[in-house]
Amino acid sequence: MELIFLGTSAGAPTKSRNVSALAIKKADSKAWYLIDCGEGTQHQLLHTSLALGHLRAVFITHIHGDHCYGLVGLLATASMAGRRAPLDIIAPVAIQHLIEQIQSFTELHLSFEVRFHSVEQGADFNDRDFQVKSVPLSHRVPSFAYQFEEKVQQQKLDIAKLKAEGIPQGEIWGQLQQQRRVTLSDGLILTAADYLLSPRAPRTVIIAGDNDSPDVLKTAANKAQVLVHEATYTRAAEEKAGGNLYGHSTAERVALFAEQVALANVILTHFSPRYRHNPSQNGLSIEEIRQEAQQYYQGRLFLAEDFAHYHLNTEGVLSLKSPE
Repeated sequence: MELIFLGTSAGAPTKSRNVSALAIKKADSKAWYLIDCGEGTQHQLLHTSLALGHLRAVFITHIHGDHCYGLVGLLATASMAGRRAPLDIIAPVAIQHLIEQIQSFTELHLSFEVRFHSVEQGADFNDRDFQVKSVPLSHRVPSFAYQFEEKVQQQKLDIAKLKAEGIPQGEIWGQLQQQRRVTLSDGLILTAADYLLSPRAPRTVIIAGDNDSPDVLKTAANKAQVLVHEATYTRAAEEKAGGNLYGHSTAERVALFAEQVALANVILTHFSPRYRHNPSQNGLSIEEIRQEAQQYYQGRLFLAEDFAHYHLNTEGVLSLKSPE
């Protein structure tokens, strides 16, 4: 599985970070899925290999502008490029109203069907790559996390065993792969279950919208290998603000939760623009967020950057690839 960050800033862009957007895809597929679409996301896509023609679905976590203001522009560009395939949008119902109003005011006519699914009504998404479920979060407006569980390929044949037993390759192997019982010419019956390797557990990634209470993800996190979660501020910023972070989490809060539920991999994102990328500059540094999280979390910790490209292998180990 691959994760490609298109925007990692909270509220407003900075010189090095755009606002929220993230792509997820299977490593061997051109098809991809977009989670959130802040203003300027289609500009960010121009610096990647992701093509709008291969976009399968868009998931919006909540209605705040830094998570959705780029959506209508992206749809318009896809239409101008001649897209014909329907596009699924899973989002709060207000996003549907937003799209319809802008289409009306600007006379925007799309060349493809938009199939809208209201996340408030518990809409799940299911296609050949992923099964996606939503989890309600805690924020100033209804906000959701999306749990992506991959569809595991069919079980593989135990080639070594087949060869060791002298079972000829060809039609017999094909029937076993299709989980059929096979009767050989000498009357011996082969059962598919005896020649199929055990399927591996599907990988699961949770991508959360804005959320001040990571604990609401406890049940969903039980089988996840990766959590992508906002860490808009540090605890020091929370204390300075008198405990009011407008529905956001601190690095400490996310780290404590991730350690408690034994998450193997955590990616922090959605950083306040006040945290600068270069620690030598005056003011707050993004390294303060990293250092705070590392005090409480012992797993693999990553702080997302725009165009950072992560790979989750079949053993559940997350690693940073070269930039997109």
